[in-house]
Amino acid sequence: MTSFRIEPVTPTIGAEVRDIDLAGPLDDTVFGELMEAWHKHHVLFFRDQDMDPSSLQRLGRRLGPLHIHPQRDVEGYEGILAIHTDRNSTTYAGAKWHADVTCDLEPPTASVLYLGTVPDAGGDTLFVNVHAAYDALSPPMKCFLEGLTAIHAGANRYGGYFGTRPEETRDGAFPEAVHPVIALNPATGRKMIYVNEIFTEKIVELEETESRLVLEFLWSHIAQPRFQCRFRWQADSVAMWDNRATQHLAIWDYWPAVRSGYRVTVKGPPPPPA
Repeated sequence: MTSFRIEPVTPTIGAEVRDIDLAGPLDDTVFGELMEAWHKHHVLFFRDQDMDPSSLQRLGRRLGPLHIHPQRDVEGYEGILAIHTDRNSTTYAGAKWHADVTCDLEPPTASVLYLGTVPDAGGDTLFVNVHAAYDALSPPMKCFLEGLTAIHAGANRYGGYFGTRPEETRDGAFPEAVHPVIALNPATGRKMIYVNEIFTEKIVELEETESRLVLEFLWSHIAQPRFQCRFRWQADSVAMWDNRATQHLAIWDYWPAVRSGYRVTVKGPPPPPA
């Protein structure tokens, strides 16, 4: 029996959590129950949360050391990234299936997104369970993929997509890393597909054409509706996801309305091979 209510969104992924205040103090018992629910459902959704950069930063630090994004923080709040689109926006974050910042050597283990302003309709976020996607692969495909590694690069995302120059990033260069194609999630003990459409450029051990075909297969496999849930945002909602067990995609169907808030990510070790 938990101190809050949990309502699963689908049997595969996602749950709404009721009767909890994320901006307030969370004692060890409540926090432990929350982590148990998080590892079970992989992404948790919360309504009616009165959050600001300070309280979001505090929640992120409760989850672990903050991951510092390659782009700039909100001034005065280390680890807090502004998320904002309006009628003047020409691009938006999360247009394809991805996990956050996998181009880093130590990608985030967790992400928490708070939206204070949302459109009247639209702007939903889809989440997918990449543990379930791995489990659904055939045994020969699992055997083929394990042991392969892939390049995850930030140049296309931050340079080509957002028009950021290398010198405008925190370290003066776009991050790039090599990670296993099939990795192990230490939090769940389960294997997962660890490639995504935004950051993954090439499978190192394969020729260019082979790599492209394998990646396209994995991306289409991950995107199957049976592995997904969909969250419809309301003002003052929060989504907290395991950045290893899930990928997500944001839908930009609300122009010229405003969608605005903040995100914090939690630093993790490099994903270990399965």
